[in-house]
Amino acid sequence: MTKQLALLALILLFNSCGIFKSYEKHPKREFRGVWIATVVNIDWPKNGNDTSEKQKADYLKILDFYEKENYNAVIVQVRAAGDAFYDSEYAPWSRFLTGEEGTPPKWNTDVLEWMISEAHQRGMEFHAWLNPYRATFDENFEVLAETHDYCTHPEWIVHYGKKNYYNPGLPQVQKHFSNIITELVSNYDVDAIHFDDYFYPYKIKDAIFNDSLAFETYAQNNQSIDDWRRSNIDSLVKQSHETIKAIKPWVQFGISPFGVWKNNSTDPKGSDTKAGQTTYEDLYADPLLWMEKGWIDYLAPQVYWSMDLPVASHRKIVDWWSKNNFDTNLYVGNGPYKIRNNSDEAWNDSKELPMQLELARETPQIQGNIMFSAKSLMTEKDDVVEYINKKYYKLPALNPISSLAKNHSIIKPQLINTTKEGDEVIFEFDDLKSMRYMLIYSSGRKVKEEYPIKKLVTKVLINSNSNSIRIPKSDFKKTYYSISFIDLYAVETIPTVINLKNIP
Repeated sequence: MTKQLALLALILLFNSCGIFKSYEKHPKREFRGVWIATVVNIDWPKNGNDTSEKQKADYLKILDFYEKENYNAVIVQVRAAGDAFYDSEYAPWSRFLTGEEGTPPKWNTDVLEWMISEAHQRGMEFHAWLNPYRATFDENFEVLAETHDYCTHPEWIVHYGKKNYYNPGLPQVQKHFSNIITELVSNYDVDAIHFDDYFYPYKIKDAIFNDSLAFETYAQNNQSIDDWRRSNIDSLVKQSHETIKAIKPWVQFGISPFGVWKNNSTDPKGSDTKAGQTTYEDLYADPLLWMEKGWIDYLAPQVYWSMDLPVASHRKIVDWWSKNNFDTNLYVGNGPYKIRNNSDEAWNDSKELPMQLELARETPQIQGNIMFSAKSLMTEKDDVVEYINKKYYKLPALNPISSLAKNHSIIKPQLINTTKEGDEVIFEFDDLKSMRYMLIYSSGRKVKEEYPIKKLVTKVLINSNSNSIRIPKSDFKKTYYSISFIDLYAVETIPTVINLKNIP
């Protein structure tokens, strides 16, 4: 009896979530993203004056690197400072792409369409990253095109520090940004629209953000300027969400705010941190409200500090967000740019970033991570990259389903015919228009409701203009396989077993 009790106690011990937190070694779904920053050519292009061939090659080098490491999303900055990386009615071509603002690129194809297509071909989501309110990056105004809003609508602009910003309190500015999103979502096959942390600017000592006239004109009776500013950002988020979903309901809307909502010194609901500025009080952004209202599909707080930094512990901040996320998809923004390049000595430890990934994966409310920025893991970080690949990203992962699409019902394509032709197997279906990828799993005779990621043989991008899919025979080494589909909402269909011996 004593042995049985001891055995029972041991079983309970190992199954106690409070004592031993277990997680999937190879999760089937996990967001693995990387930010590709274009402002002042941080990641890409290397130089706006580079040839189109070099710019393409450099972009593909980034995609190929992260595809090899089993990442599944790129967050690409397509609007950096009142400009655009695509042909826009509302902004001039970016000088960071073309060398001279307003000058079209000498590409033989649509730049953004090509970038999206190359990401999709590698099984990656493409999130179009917009900086809503930064109008200029510096005071070098002579580089601006005549069509830049600084020149055409100076009444929209507020000078602050050494930059210029759109005034979030003006209805014309909010309408302008709605038009920008409408144009982008309508014309391009993006998987998401993404905002970063630049809402109202980070505060500068003794500097005044001069929006007093807009406040006097548009604020409600008895509304403080702080609450009015927050309401302007709330309006931007709500309006952006509604604009996106009215055009393409499957396109996600994600925001990556500064990591600290409030310190608990100013609000007991805040985190145990001592951040010099906070999202709510200084940037006038309230992510908790956006999640509660269902205005965003995912939130990715920028938690760029080390695990146990006293003033802003990565561990404590991640824990805080995990308890305050209102069932919105939650990803952690990580800062590998600090590895062996920061005054915080914790970043000298090659295990600092892996420990952060470990924390994210063992926290049930978190569905993945995003790295800032692309170049940071591509240079002199081989040991960290190799360790992450071996321990966490050894196998690919599907992207999470949007939290706002959980009730979405998927219509499974019906297999009409399968034939062999030359070196290919051809699958014909009734309708593939709403599908993004076909998945092929190694299988047995009997179909399963779902297959683990380790059974995945290949992930094939679907041409929405065709109902047939061609797969090289060399991809098939066995007799039985299961096929399923991922639709535009990232939902997977129930698999179907195929017997290759039965294919004529």
